[in-house]
Amino acid sequence: MRAPLLALLLAAAPASGGTLRVATYDVGLTREGPGLLLAELGERPEGQVAGVIAVIRAVRPDVLLVTGFDHDRRGLALAAFRGRLAEGEGGIDYGHAFDAAVNAGEPTGRDLDGDGRTMGPADAYGWGRFPGGGGMALLSRLPIDAEAARSFRLLPWAALPGAALPVRADGTAFPDAAAQALLRLSSRAHWEVPVILPGGGRLTLLASNPTPPLFDGPEGFNRRRNSDEVGFWGLRLDGTALPADDGAPAPAPEGPLVVLGNLNLDPADGEGDRARMAALLAHPRLRDPQPSSAGGAGAATPGQAGDPGLDTADWREEGPGNLRTDYVLPSADLAVTGSGVFWPPPGDPLAEAAGASAHRLVWVDLALR
Repeated sequence: MRAPLLALLLAAAPASGGTLRVATYDVGLTREGPGLLLAELGERPEGQVAGVIAVIRAVRPDVLLVTGFDHDRRGLALAAFRGRLAEGEGGIDYGHAFDAAVNAGEPTGRDLDGDGRTMGPADAYGWGRFPGGGGMALLSRLPIDAEAARSFRLLPWAALPGAALPVRADGTAFPDAAAQALLRLSSRAHWEVPVILPGGGRLTLLASNPTPPLFDGPEGFNRRRNSDEVGFWGLRLDGTALPADDGAPAPAPEGPLVVLGNLNLDPADGEGDRARMAALLAHPRLRDPQPSSAGGAGAATPGQAGDPGLDTADWREEGPGNLRTDYVLPSADLAVTGSGVFWPPPGDPLAEAAGASAHRLVWVDLALR
């Protein structure tokens, strides 16, 4: 859904009445070691943190998936972040949150990348410098039914139907069969989390943040993993029951739902299995509102195949150029009343804040029935 900047900013007022604003935002608040983000949030917000807070306050989502945010076991960094969002004039109070363990940085004790070492970031169940580094969390103004939430963080990659596990040129398992048996599908996690709507109904959030399909050797480890992490949602939407972290087979999610997160995959440009992303966007249970921005439209990458107005990440100075990697995809039974990517053009008062992260916040307004 296209809109000029003025209309986008007007639409960024708090959702009210019969609408619910759902958003995803990779905030890039991951640091070099544990506790560093918490210490930074204990100071007066400035720089990147201040910019991220300004963006969230401008858009004011009712439900927000935050990715690229360091997780700690006691949730202290997330509590401090919620406090910073709520304080002062224009604060926004997220009274509910879902914050669970992720695979990023969790050690396996094995050499998973084949470099002869066992304690590197790539030897964790998901790439990370420390347990929880670059995790994710859900913030909500509405109650979250945490008891009914499902996590698939522990799902073995090999247990995914049709898994495209990495192989060497000679066809043998990478890095070896024993190490490959340890691999989990999720580089962070796959969550299915119900939010309780004002009328008592439920909206299930299907949240994830797959690994980028980059930094590979000939075995294509990250490319294959990204593709299967994205494909996980297609299988769930098709009705495939898979074991959740409690060991019980979880039936497919029903009713209204939203797939959201930084999926690190563009259907038209950049590296990765682009056809896999295109297939998810075209899934009959979903609709793609095609959120857009004036800033993205004016910052096209030369030779880009996709519509730059739909881009959600700015990698013009280094990396693959601008890409669409962040998504909010409601189920087809939900009515969309608005959507956008928060990417103001240069000169806008909030342009600098929007650049606090390489990613832009993506939001969709849904009609409540």
